[in-house]
Parts: sequence; C-alpha cells; structure tokens
Amino acid sequence: MTGQRLWRPTRRRVTDSLIAALAPVAACSVALGGLTTWVARGNAGSPARIAVTDGRVLLPFGGARDTAAFFRIANSGGADDRLLRVTSSATGGDATLSRHHMAGARAAYGQTVDSAAVPAGDGLAMSPFGTDVTVRAKETWREGDLVPFTLHFARSGRITALAVVVRPGTSGA
Repeated sequence: MTGQRLWRPTRRRVTDSLIAALAPVAACSVALGGLTTWVARGNAGSPARIAVTDGRVLLPFGGARDTAAFFRIANSGGADDRLLRVTSSATGGDATLSRHHMAGARAAYGQTVDSAAVPAGDGLAMSPFGTDVTVRAKETWREGDLVPFTLHFARSGRITALAVVVRPGTSGA
C-alpha cells in the first residue's frame, strides 16, 4: 500500500455526519408522532358505516304503475360512500335512481341519476322533493305490505332493506 492513505474518521467528520442525519430523523419522528396522535384520537378515518331505515314505497293510484320508493340512509363512518343502484325482485321491473326538480310552484320533473352521494358523518334522506327510487309497482300491492330492496353502494357493498307500502299523502309518505 504505497502512496495510499487509509481514511480515518475525525471528530469533525463524525460530527458533520451526525448533524446531517439528524434533520431527516427529527422530521420523520415529528411526522410519526403527529400521525400516531391523530390515529389515537380517532381522526384517521374509518370506513363508511351505512344504515338504511324508514323504507317506504308509495301505492300508485289513478291507473299508474310507476311509483317511488324512499329510504333514509345514514353514514356514521369516516369515509364518503355512493349509492350506485337499487334492485328488487318484488317489483314489476327495473328500479332507477331519480332526482326531482321543481319547475314552478306546483310542477316537478324527474331526472335519472347514475348515483347519489352519502357523505361521511351525514347521510341521504330520500324524499319526493329530491332523490328517490322509481319502481314499477305490482298490482297486488296493498297498504302495509313490505317490499324488499337491495341497495348497492360503492364502498359498503349490498344492503338489504324493507320498504312499507303507504298511500301518498299519509304520515308515512
């Protein structure tokens, strides 16, 4: 080993190296501590927790077969979800998500929608003045009958709910 010198750490080199490594280690420690505190306090979010209640379907009148179904959908979770579609084997055809818009004092029109938002910590209350499910009623439906529906969500999957058949204008409608 002629002409080559071995590298030897000096006090200054070791000090400079430790100081250079200290900044990223400190930043990671602060970030990890903040994330740990955030998670421990329950703020890290949780999956959507969907509950479907108050299902009602209007009894059609005047010879019409198409009617509307309504549900109250609560999301107590920490993530938003979307209602993608609604199905039922107990109806006389396909069910579609609709949104009704007022077109004057006593007129409204319906518009088919692809999905409906169900925000985290809130929910979706379907009504004749907003989002509903348009279905074809069976002729055998009577007031008080229970109709099964399956609501399909983007994150929560399928949830089965019952809707009671009610007359329009009653307290259940």
